[in-house]
Amino acid sequence: MTLQQTDLDALWDFADAVGSEARLRAAFDAATDPVERRELRTQVARALGLQERFTEAHAVLDALDLDEPVVAVRVALERGRLHNSAGAPVEATWHFRRAATLAEANGLTFLHIDALHMLAIADSEHADEHTETALRELAAIDDPRTLRWLVGLHNNRGWARFDAGDKAGALEAFEAAKDAAERYGTPQQRIWADEAIAEARGS
Repeated sequence: MTLQQTDLDALWDFADAVGSEARLRAAFDAATDPVERRELRTQVARALGLQERFTEAHAVLDALDLDEPVVAVRVALERGRLHNSAGAPVEATWHFRRAATLAEANGLTFLHIDALHMLAIADSEHADEHTETALRELAAIDDPRTLRWLVGLHNNRGWARFDAGDKAGALEAFEAAKDAAERYGTPQQRIWADEAIAEARGS
């Protein structure tokens, strides 16, 4: 049995890593399924990473058995995020590639898109390639929670174009992010989409 993303969503507040860590640890203590417990531990590691407690986070991941594909994918993802947050994008890219390969091979679509989204950040020279791969996969998906990835993918592409001086391309991407946010996103994502469009138009 694996965790439902909606259940994880309820435990996470990315603006409050300390509170998220506490909720994730409590969920781990309450869980009885061994795979779910290991998945929750990967999220504890992520919360520690957001607090820049990288050594502790890696130790949490080191202790996990990787015999279940979903756990192996999540460990690779969180290793990559830890390295990326610590300013080591080359190491991060290796782990994100591993996560993407494992997720695709095991039909873990949500995590595959997550890995591609992170590759577009860490492996910025190939960001468009990773983003296009993710967008092609999402074109065949009808799950609204998975389709929420469209918001982040288009938004990140927009800011990359904006930073490169391509204001028209940035606006196009931000408008795509806004459309996705209206259909699948959170209220906060809709606010951020409006702000990005306003900045692109005002620059």
